[in-house]
Amino acid sequence: MGLEKLHPFDAGKWGKVINFLKEEKLIADDLIVQAREATEEDLLVVHTRRYLNKLKWSFVVATITEIPPVLFLPNFLVQRKVLKPLRTQTGGTIMAGKLAIDRGWAINVGGGFHHCSSDKGGGFCAYADITLAIKFLFERVEGVSKATIIDLDAHQGNGHERDFMDDHRVYIMDVYNRYIYPGDGFAKRAIKRKVELDWGTEDTEYLQKVQTHVEGALNESRPDIIIYNAGTDILDGDPLGGLAISPQGIVKRDEAVFMAARNHRIPILMVTSGGYQKRTARIIADSILNLHNLRLIDKELATSEAKNPKPPGLPSHCCVLERFILHEIL
Repeated sequence: MGLEKLHPFDAGKWGKVINFLKEEKLIADDLIVQAREATEEDLLVVHTRRYLNKLKWSFVVATITEIPPVLFLPNFLVQRKVLKPLRTQTGGTIMAGKLAIDRGWAINVGGGFHHCSSDKGGGFCAYADITLAIKFLFERVEGVSKATIIDLDAHQGNGHERDFMDDHRVYIMDVYNRYIYPGDGFAKRAIKRKVELDWGTEDTEYLQKVQTHVEGALNESRPDIIIYNAGTDILDGDPLGGLAISPQGIVKRDEAVFMAARNHRIPILMVTSGGYQKRTARIIADSILNLHNLRLIDKELATSEAKNPKPPGLPSHCCVLERFILHEIL
């Protein structure tokens, strides 16, 4: 409806990532797992009914998404044009969690709404998809009882931190610019491994900290699944991130996280979260291509692990039917 032009986020980012990967012949339409919209019943696994009812007010959605004109739209349009796409991304993250367990890895090209908690949205995030994916796995997948969130978006992930404040099954590592939104002191109490960065942090320092702390987090927590929030708002020049990481630095960062997951033999779910420059779609695609070229995401990963001893939480029936699994966000 043109509202996307009023917002810093590139609403076409996810489709562009898919198109870049198609151009590189990495995927085709029949190799994509389509995301399904999360239902109200799904959302109520985490969200309060009171919060979901608030989303029936256009004013509330306008505040959460920071798009003021949404205030003047009838709510049926807001539900269809603004919230349904977000619910579809949320459904994609939930689906990707199960796929990661079954197949060793999964990538939701959208998702990563890490500022939303069970009863409060904010920072463009209306649904708590990371919390939902973990809760679904804990409740419905046998052998999954511990999760580690590795949040490398430029902003503190205060939504999932509030949701898992007193849940010792979830280990949270968060690396973020200490000077920007949300500055949620209460939520920081949930972070087990906190890395606060200064303005303009560059590749060398950043990658060294990421590699050191990811390894430390996995040694400490030994989870059944990793949820990796791979925001690209760390990119140099991002208007909201305030860091100075190069495109190559982002590719290396993702490689380091997936390599750690492979070395520890832990299933990993990646979501793409924030990123407020037009070029981030190309960088995400390049990173996925790099992961594939390094065989960190391929059918052999899951099938080979199915033949070998596995850590708890990786089922013996692991297999990949498709060459590449992605969740296209419609």
